[in-house]
Amino acid sequence: MKQLHLRVYGDSKLVVNQLLGVYDVKKPELIPYYKYARQLMGYLGNVTIEHIPRNFNQQADSLAKVASVITLPSHRNQISICQNWVIPPMFDEDDDGEEENIYHIFVHEIEKEDWRHLVVDYLNHGKLPEDSKKRVDIRRRAPRFIYYKGTLYRKSFDGVFLRCLGEDEAMQAMEEAHSGICGAHQSGPKLHFRIKRMGYYWPTMVKDCIDFARRCQVCQFHGNFIRQPPEPLHPTVASWRFDAWGLDIVGPLPKSSGGHIFILAATDYFSKWAEAVPLREVKKENVVDFIRSHIIYRYGVPRYIITDNALWAYRTTFRTPTQATPYALVYGVEAVLPLECQIPSLRIAIQEGLSGENNVRLRLEELEALDEKRLEAQQRIECYQARLSKAFNKHVRPRSFQIGELVLAVRRPIILTHGGQRKFTPKWDGPYVVREVFTNGSYKLVAEDGLRVGPINGKYLKRYYA
Repeated sequence: MKQLHLRVYGDSKLVVNQLLGVYDVKKPELIPYYKYARQLMGYLGNVTIEHIPRNFNQQADSLAKVASVITLPSHRNQISICQNWVIPPMFDEDDDGEEENIYHIFVHEIEKEDWRHLVVDYLNHGKLPEDSKKRVDIRRRAPRFIYYKGTLYRKSFDGVFLRCLGEDEAMQAMEEAHSGICGAHQSGPKLHFRIKRMGYYWPTMVKDCIDFARRCQVCQFHGNFIRQPPEPLHPTVASWRFDAWGLDIVGPLPKSSGGHIFILAATDYFSKWAEAVPLREVKKENVVDFIRSHIIYRYGVPRYIITDNALWAYRTTFRTPTQATPYALVYGVEAVLPLECQIPSLRIAIQEGLSGENNVRLRLEELEALDEKRLEAQQRIECYQARLSKAFNKHVRPRSFQIGELVLAVRRPIILTHGGQRKFTPKWDGPYVVREVFTNGSYKLVAEDGLRVGPINGKYLKRYYA
């Protein structure tokens, strides 16, 4: 057996790459099959494994499906299914060539049933199948068919006679209409409409056209971005002021007189208070120093900081979620703007008329009412986020992936605008294998060459059809 030169074809890219050693076998239930396959490859000698699309591996795929649902009785060792297939026994290297409990399954081929034969038999000879449901179906459909010069035709609702195709002819028609010399890589419904305009018909043409267009490699890599969110909105709710901060880098910007080109900004999720510093360059030491001196030393240690989420104008601006300004939620009073000093407003005129003692008492009263004001702001934030989630979730199109599935990822750098990429550049990269699944729709991926990607948001992924 070691003199054989065997080429093995498989339609599962995951299994093929596992046998080639590109991917690791993680699932415990697959390990025995993996070891058995590697053992057989050792016995057979020179073995090469290649991946092929599933539609070119239908015979083996059908045999595998049948084998998964048949239990072989102890007194039988022959089943008639397919021609010249022999399932070899498992040999143990320690048996010295002795074979025990060897079961060979010999099977022979059964021709595929052509849907046209039943209609032709009824039209020419009045013959009906034994199945009662098929008999009713043939009688109901037959008036729309004619058999002319050895070819079956079906009359459409437009009065046009369409030539009926078998499985192989239907595949040829879809390949030519979709990606042939005049093909335009249409979507499934448009492909069906075009084939129908060409004068062809088969019963499952709508489903087959959609499935064919979905599995087209070129269409998958150049397909449009999926803009519907795959997950419901997960709003971040801060329980109290300075409990959670969002941290982000703004820039690069035009260089200032001091040589600064970046802005490091942090925003409190509850009060919307913002802190910011200019930076010449972004280094981890600068970020750590900013967090320590501008957040921890001033407002205490936050429970968590969220990165990758611009100051006085912002701090004194009315915020819709809280129905207040960030300054008022932090200090309990609105900030005095420079304009109010130049042109005194009513509150400035009142405060200037107060004595020092009355001014202190007024300030204490404002501080006493600050907790109540913050509680009201928290309730407004929750209501605002509920309204936002309701509006956002209307457009959600659930899309999730499991470990081991093949996916495509938006080509990096991720630019979803129309003018962001060249016209003929593929919009998607891959395929990748899902390595790890996180909550809230994030994933870690691994490429065929072992390169790891992620975590990446599920909205930048789509399923890959091999």
